[in-house]
Amino acid sequence: MMTQRVAKGRSRIARMELYILRHAIAVERGTAGFDDDGQRPLTDKGAKKMTRIAKGMLALGFSLDAIYSSPFVRARQTAEIVAEAFDAREKLELTTHLEVSGDPHKLLKLVNETQGPEASIMLVGHEPYLSSLISILIAGTAELSITLKKGGLCKVTASRLRYGRCATLEWLLTPRLLAVP
Repeated sequence: MMTQRVAKGRSRIARMELYILRHAIAVERGTAGFDDDGQRPLTDKGAKKMTRIAKGMLALGFSLDAIYSSPFVRARQTAEIVAEAFDAREKLELTTHLEVSGDPHKLLKLVNETQGPEASIMLVGHEPYLSSLISILIAGTAELSITLKKGGLCKVTASRLRYGRCATLEWLLTPRLLAVP
């Protein structure tokens, strides 16, 4: 177990913060001109709402050490809006492990290999992959019924990130609660 010294001689467990963000509102599946699901972009409304959500994150005092995103256009655009708001464009990395059919084992390995035990990390992707990942991290099974709305954000913390029950659900917020006017 990893600890870190803090004021008055007390110690605390190092905690990784994972912010799990579903992409914002995108062009509907089946829309003419977007036969490839990975090429569907955010709508104007989705981009504007995500900008307000990113401002809400800033207002809440978030800090991010890394942003990992699915390379699908709608997720990448969502992550770029957040990275822009946080002046963290250089912290954004695209990974196929966050695609709709991504591999959560490989995703967690990537995060563990590239980030420290107290990192604040944002993962941007798709449903039902993200809800399944949250469920695995907090309950050890993908069977929990979790709904992550478009633009919704979840925070989990873990002292050691691994596939299986290792994290605590801190909160799950709808976009309406995050967006600032």
